[in-house]
Amino acid sequence: MRYFLVAGEASGDLHASNLVKSLRTIDPEFEAKAWGGDRLHNAGVNITKHLSELAFMGFAEVAKNIGTILRNLKQCQQEILDYHPHALILVDYPGFNLRLARFAKQHGIDVYYYISPTVWAWKKNRMFQIRDNCKRLYTILPFEQEFYAKEGIEVSYEGHPLMDEVLDFRSKNPQNESINKPYIALLPGSRKQEIDRMLPLLVSLAKLYPNYEWKLAGAPGLSEEHYSTYLKDSSIQLVFGQTYSLLQQARAAVVGSGTATLETALFHVPQVVIYKTSPINFFLAKQLVKVSYISLVNLIMQKPVVKELIQEELDLTKLQGAFNRIVNDTPERAKLISDYRELEQLLGGGGASYRVASSIYAYALQS
Repeated sequence: MRYFLVAGEASGDLHASNLVKSLRTIDPEFEAKAWGGDRLHNAGVNITKHLSELAFMGFAEVAKNIGTILRNLKQCQQEILDYHPHALILVDYPGFNLRLARFAKQHGIDVYYYISPTVWAWKKNRMFQIRDNCKRLYTILPFEQEFYAKEGIEVSYEGHPLMDEVLDFRSKNPQNESINKPYIALLPGSRKQEIDRMLPLLVSLAKLYPNYEWKLAGAPGLSEEHYSTYLKDSSIQLVFGQTYSLLQQARAAVVGSGTATLETALFHVPQVVIYKTSPINFFLAKQLVKVSYISLVNLIMQKPVVKELIQEELDLTKLQGAFNRIVNDTPERAKLISDYRELEQLLGGGGASYRVASSIYAYALQS
């Protein structure tokens, strides 16, 4: 069968690539096209638009690039019509993908939404767009299934796909956790705007701890030259394409809010979570977003497991204090690692990608 996938961000590209790998083992006539990134490409999918041309962060950036976004939408709609897949698989990226879902439904194409929008935090009307335009929704957070099911949405929770990635890596690269790990990992995000706002502060933090080796995980969509502007007077080592190896070796980490907070937790690395955007973006977000936490770790656990420093709270003094509590052998560090193991239990074992792929294939066969 023919599949068309749309993943507009790095985390979606990761999960979509694992879904594709499972679909290949299930569907003997598998073929696919996608809008996505390097991981989908490496999984053997024909990428017709790279995600580096799609990621716009925040209200101001979206408004500034609205013309480009609308042209991308029109182009993607035409490609879907021309390809006419048996299943359109939309991965997260709701501002763009929910418009595609409505378009596909109007043209008789079945839509499967993988990784739901955070409608429990804001834009609850998106829930009804999913109900009206998608054949099935697959969530990756355990509390989401009940939330959507109450609204009559066909929904499944098959576990979190990151478990597959992390468990596979850890099984192939075993390490004794009692070994004194030498690195501090920096994961400030995958978007240019995140790097520009938070990396200077991380450089300042690293200078306060010259006895540690500091390594920065570079985002796949950004060039080395972009980082060098901030790192030229720093001893921080920039590393591309080795995030899991870096996390496995890290003693502690400072992480931008997003999927990386969960990845860091699954490697049992104590972390401080940071977030900073433009003042106007933050003001608008505060009016619209109704959540208690910004990190996936805290959202899933429904309690403050990791320290979050957001916007005005994110300064060098507070960051240093939070960092000291996790890098040294403190009760806070031990409690954090213990909470991580509880988190793993909530997320279930491996196999989430295969279970979602099996479900999509079964539904597509019936159509």
